[in-house]
Amino acid sequence: MRKVMQIFRIRKIGSLLLVLLALVAVFPVFFSVTGSLMGQKELNDLLGAVLTADSGSASGQTVSYVFWRVLPLYPTLRSYVKVLLDSPEFFVMFWNSVKITVGVLAGQILVGVPAAWGFARYRFPGKNLLFMIYVALMMMPFQVMMLSNYLVLDQMKLLDHLWGIILPAAFSTFPVFIMYRFFESIPEALMESARLDGAGELLIFIRIGIPLGSAGIISALVLGFLEYWNLIEQPMAFLKTKSLWPLSLYLPQIDISQTGKAFAVSVLVLIPAVIVFLAGQDYLEQGIISTAIKE
Repeated sequence: MRKVMQIFRIRKIGSLLLVLLALVAVFPVFFSVTGSLMGQKELNDLLGAVLTADSGSASGQTVSYVFWRVLPLYPTLRSYVKVLLDSPEFFVMFWNSVKITVGVLAGQILVGVPAAWGFARYRFPGKNLLFMIYVALMMMPFQVMMLSNYLVLDQMKLLDHLWGIILPAAFSTFPVFIMYRFFESIPEALMESARLDGAGELLIFIRIGIPLGSAGIISALVLGFLEYWNLIEQPMAFLKTKSLWPLSLYLPQIDISQTGKAFAVSVLVLIPAVIVFLAGQDYLEQGIISTAIKE
C-alpha cells in the first residue's frame, strides 16, 4: 500500500510539473492574444518602461517597471480592425507567405517523395554515401549555405524573386529523411506480391508506397508548413523589394508606438500555423515515433 501511495505521489508531482511547463510554453500565446485585445493607452501603461526605453537609473529618474494583466480592463478589437481594414500591405505579404509556403510544399512533394521512395526501396551503388550527404546537408544551418545559394540564384537571375525562395527550399533534404523512415517500414513481401501480380514499379509506388507512407508525407508537410510559414532569413537575404516580403518580415516593420497592431498581427500569423498543427498532429506524432524507433 505504501508503494502504491509513493507511485501515486510521484505521478501527481510529475503531472504538476508538466502542467507548469505547459503553462510556461503557452504564456507567449496568451500574452499576444491578451495584448491584441488592449487599447494603445492601456498597453502604454503596462509596457511603458519598455516602449519608452527608459531605465531611469542612468538619468536619475524614477525607475518604472513592466507588469501585465490577466484580462484587459477595456477589451477592444481596434487593433484587428486596423490590421484587417487599414493595412493593405498586410494582405500583400500574407499572400506572399501563402505563395512561398504552397510552392515549397508542392516542390517537396514532387521531389522529396520519389527521392525518399528511392532511398528506402532500391539498392544502388553509393546509396549509403549519398544518404549520408543528405543527412549532412539537413544539419547545415542556412548561414553556412547562404553564400553559395546567393551566387547560384544570382547566376539564375532569381534574386529578388519569390522563386529564389521556393526553389532551394523545394529541394530540402529534411522531408526526404522523414518520409524515408515510413517507406522503409513497408514489408518487402507486399512489394514482391505486387510484382508477382504484374504491377510495375511506378504502379507499386502510386498504389502501395504513397498510401502506406501517407503518414510520413503528411508529417513532413506539417513540419514544412511550420518552418516556411515563419521563414525569415532567406527573405531577408534574397528579397529586396518590400512588395515581395512575406508576413515574417512585416512584423519587425511595425513601429513601436503601434504595439496593439503588432500583437494583432502576431495572433493572425499564428492562426494558420495552429490550424495546420492541430489538423496534422496525429501524423506528426507518428513521424516522431517512427524516427525515434529507427534511431
